[in-house]
Amino acid sequence: MKLPERITDVAHLEDVMTTPSAELGAELNRLSGDILILGVGGKMGPTLARLAKRAAPGKRVVGVARFTEPGLREKLEGWGVECIACDLLERGEIERLPRIENVVFMAGRKFGSSGREDLTWAMNVMVPAQVAEVFRASRIVAFSTACVYPYVDVASGGATEAVPAIPPSGDYANSCVGRERMFEYFSHKYGTKGRLLRLEYAIDMRYGVLHDVGRKVFAGATIDLSMGHVNVIWQGDANSMVLRALGHCTAPASALNLSGPETVSVRALAEAFGRHFQRQPVFAGKEAATAWLVNSAEAQRLFGRPGVPLDAMIAWQADWIMRGGASLGKDTHFETRDGKY
Repeated sequence: MKLPERITDVAHLEDVMTTPSAELGAELNRLSGDILILGVGGKMGPTLARLAKRAAPGKRVVGVARFTEPGLREKLEGWGVECIACDLLERGEIERLPRIENVVFMAGRKFGSSGREDLTWAMNVMVPAQVAEVFRASRIVAFSTACVYPYVDVASGGATEAVPAIPPSGDYANSCVGRERMFEYFSHKYGTKGRLLRLEYAIDMRYGVLHDVGRKVFAGATIDLSMGHVNVIWQGDANSMVLRALGHCTAPASALNLSGPETVSVRALAEAFGRHFQRQPVFAGKEAATAWLVNSAEAQRLFGRPGVPLDAMIAWQADWIMRGGASLGKDTHFETRDGKY
């Protein structure tokens, strides 16, 4: 796909993010069965569902969520995605869902964990256990996070899938390990094929690390350098890899890191935005020697490099911010090091 010079508006953004590659189309159309997306109402779910439908228009794509956001269900249905309202905390409602051969599990809880740790553990551990048991005959690709890893040296190239999942702190990160363990347990028990996708920071013009850093530079706000390095990937590329992972499931289920190939300096990001805005970034603190980072070499071996490079994402984001583009108002809190969300 030829990359545009700018992302003009939300409709253009969603079109660019959901234009399938030839590789995705070929792989999804070779894959047996339809696609069920659990937790389709989150930040990435709608574009993933639309991408799946555009890549494989002959397949049923079914999105499951509570659909509390006004207009979301109608939007998805307009894209050809079937919608089922369901509270995944209720076992009976999960059991009433159609048994579809390919499942993408996107449900989870992060922000608001502090103070309702019980709900975080229920969403991140109990729900996956119930889904893994009910859909034991399906392939299951489940979203996970780089937060399951310990911090690694910023010069290391990131944690590989061989690094044990031992997070440094916090209910969120520890419950995410629990989520993985439930999918692993039922994969061992029933022979379910699966992948646990340890994603680090998908980029959408309306939210994400680039959005957070760029907006602070533009506003003259202070940028905390405590978590001084990150990995990022264009959301369209991440969604494509998630769907392609359905054809690379293993039994027992295995981890796969998803992100861009670079270890990205937050300071360098801010300075790049400063050049676009002709403004000097304001910094506080000092970069730690460690960070949550992933090595995505295995994903690149399977799927190739992401189609949208970092420089293009920065340029698009800077232009979006300068023109007053839409924001979801949902900070990533990438700078958090104590695991409290």
